[in-house]
Amino acid sequence: MQTRSERTREALIRATAELIADGRPADAGLVNICRRAGVSRGALYHHFSSTAALAAAVHEQARSRLEELVDAAFSGAPVDAPERFCLALTEALGTDKIVRAGMELAPDGSAGPPRLRDHLMSLLRDRVAAAHETAGRRHGAPPEDLADLAVVLAAGIETLGRSEPGWWDGDTSRRLWGLIRPLFPQADGGHRSLP
Repeated sequence: MQTRSERTREALIRATAELIADGRPADAGLVNICRRAGVSRGALYHHFSSTAALAAAVHEQARSRLEELVDAAFSGAPVDAPERFCLALTEALGTDKIVRAGMELAPDGSAGPPRLRDHLMSLLRDRVAAAHETAGRRHGAPPEDLADLAVVLAAGIETLGRSEPGWWDGDTSRRLWGLIRPLFPQADGGHRSLP
């Protein structure tokens, strides 16, 4: 069971994430955060030295959740990993405001580069290239090109969903992967689709 202090801290993080996810980082100012969390300014400053430190906590939680998504996606068959990751990412963006907000933030809690989104896309590119190193070369598709294609799809869905959340629907991601899946070699030489 969480203590009152832990609940207050989590309420502040959640309020900050909601303000950023539903708007932009500049919306997460002191008054808005305290009002949304239902706490005093003193409570905010008891837990965080500044609103930037609070936004950095949102970034940290989002980074942890996203790295878990990457690890889970790439723990199975590596050739299906990019599709699994994109499906998990679209679900997280549509349902998890901490993830959605964190994507917009740098480790210091600012909106400036490098944002979590940049880190995630770099991580995705590296993991896809490594997963397709052998199979891609054997089938004539350079792994770097496959990695770039996976990043373009993931980044495009993430960006477009900010103005039209329908892009974060799993069916949209599945439909788009259905179009590009034939470009990704499979371990057995064929092409598979996820259920």
